[in-house]
Amino acid sequence: MKTDFLRNTILCSAILLISACNNEKQYLKYALEQAGDNRHQLERVLEHYSNDKEKLNAAEYLISNMPAHYSYSTNEIDEYYSIALDILHRDMPAEKQRDTLRTISESRFSHLGSNIISDTKIITADYLIYSIDHAFIQWKERDWAKHLTFNEFCEWLLPYKVAELQSFDYWRDTLSLHFSDSLKKVPKSDFKRNSIYGAIDIVRNEIHYDLPPRVLWEDRGCIKLLSAETLAAMRFGSCLDYVTMGTMTFRSLGLPSVVDCIPMWGRNKEGHSWFTFLSDNGIETPTMNSLIVPAGLGFYPYERIPKIFRQTYSINRERVMYKNSAKYAYPFNVCEKDVTEKYCKTSDITLELLPYADIKDQYAHIAMVSHSPGGPEWNILDFGKIRRGKAHFKNMGRNMLYIALGFNGDMLVPISNPFILHTNGRIEYVNGPGEKTVSMELRRKYYESYNVVDMRRRILGAEIQCANRSDFSDAVTLFTIDTTAIPYKIPLQTDKPYRYWRYLSAGGTYGSIAELKFFDETGSSITGTPIACDSAKADAIASAFDDNLLSNFETEQPDGNWVGMDMKRAVRISAVSISPRSDDNDICPGCEYELFCWDGKRWKSLGYRKPEGNTLYYDNLPCNCLLWLRNYTRGTNERPFIINQNREIVWW
Repeated sequence: MKTDFLRNTILCSAILLISACNNEKQYLKYALEQAGDNRHQLERVLEHYSNDKEKLNAAEYLISNMPAHYSYSTNEIDEYYSIALDILHRDMPAEKQRDTLRTISESRFSHLGSNIISDTKIITADYLIYSIDHAFIQWKERDWAKHLTFNEFCEWLLPYKVAELQSFDYWRDTLSLHFSDSLKKVPKSDFKRNSIYGAIDIVRNEIHYDLPPRVLWEDRGCIKLLSAETLAAMRFGSCLDYVTMGTMTFRSLGLPSVVDCIPMWGRNKEGHSWFTFLSDNGIETPTMNSLIVPAGLGFYPYERIPKIFRQTYSINRERVMYKNSAKYAYPFNVCEKDVTEKYCKTSDITLELLPYADIKDQYAHIAMVSHSPGGPEWNILDFGKIRRGKAHFKNMGRNMLYIALGFNGDMLVPISNPFILHTNGRIEYVNGPGEKTVSMELRRKYYESYNVVDMRRRILGAEIQCANRSDFSDAVTLFTIDTTAIPYKIPLQTDKPYRYWRYLSAGGTYGSIAELKFFDETGSSITGTPIACDSAKADAIASAFDDNLLSNFETEQPDGNWVGMDMKRAVRISAVSISPRSDDNDICPGCEYELFCWDGKRWKSLGYRKPEGNTLYYDNLPCNCLLWLRNYTRGTNERPFIINQNREIVWW
């Protein structure tokens, strides 16, 4: 993004000098020099606290790390926030608010991302003094912050901002006023007396109910709303928007909290963010906005985790050194630290470089495979050092597929084969195609989530019936589904024509199918008037015949559900097609697919296919080789997989 590029441009001048610093006084000296004409504002803060050693140390900490933080350089952002507040207070759906702001962002304020500046150059002494004093009051007077050490206080409570580009708008006052009364609800029992856990739970739940965004729609295209007033009024946004606002609220009340982020899940390109608070027993406790997720379990323990980073105010000196000395420097955030090992088992790994790897850099990069509009790509997670022909990486999440990349002077290229870091820490390389092959059918291009498996199983026990009476009192059962691996067309045989045809779901399944089609004796699709059980609503009935695999026939009643067709006359049906509820990642008739394998250096095409049914059959698929199936017609969710010698598909 343009803002990220400019952020790194702002930092690049700082990196050379910062990297040469070897103590905090040198960092402070550099920050004062970088401030330019604003230096007197920072010096005023230091002079103000000259007789208070603890606050002076806090001020020096903030100023020393300030070169890495940035804000909008013009007052135009205030105009945008004013317009945004007006829109957010209008009586209109949240989606409409989002779309309106997106239009305004693109038409009137798209240039704002080009106008950013280091905080050292614009922050005022009055604002910094206010922020420090307020934070100290919370630290010293709030029962749930008194346990913090000075260093913990500096990172978990003190910073004058939670997110880059956040306004200098006295957010501590704005947000604390809303929740002052709520904290009186903290139970005064011996069990939870003065408990930060109890306080966090009260505030978190009130945020969830009273302060949006509670509808977490994607907000790409909108300028981020990062003033206290706009965040408190939003009814749309990403998880990071919600967590930013929540962390601001917690800190305004003296509740020590930070933002933890996963850049991408182990088998999903999407990332996630949540708040973590430092409990009075010294335990770092992650929590989410959801009321059903107990504090401590907000990081989704059932997911595969490659990396988790914590947003910090302090500068990560190791990343600064990397940016300064790497011949290829990925734009890592220099105000982040790796906290993966706090959430899951990790491994420090050492990889042998490929014999033909010709690398012109002392750094290597570790990446995960993911999808993009152009096909599979390697997404960088972290960097490591190359020493004596080996690449070294720290704190890597297990049960993951990775690859190491290096800079050859022109671009990043693979310097290792893809490899699996198993749950026991063992490394297994995935080489290119070998001699062992299998023949098999492919049914999906993406792994099955728990929800997909659950929805798919709801077709088990369902029946295909025909009748000549509208109440199906003379129903004949032609087929009973006993497997989820049904063919695209299920053949049917009848002794005579019938007028009424239906899919009758098993008990406890709520109907739950995506599509239903009937075919006549010529193999052509045949339609009539949709009919269904009394509990089915009109839009649900229509969803069974709309050629949309993401809309579903379903009722609110678990039993006695059916949907079908009145053909208006007795007809013979030769086959029926049933699509279970799913995520639209099954093989779809008529779509164009291309299968790739990793040949050791690149993704190699194994050819195009356009199936007539819901499977793709291949002869001689390589075993224990990394494969990738693309759908050029619809959908973007795709994941690599391996076929083992038992003809089992293992997704990564």
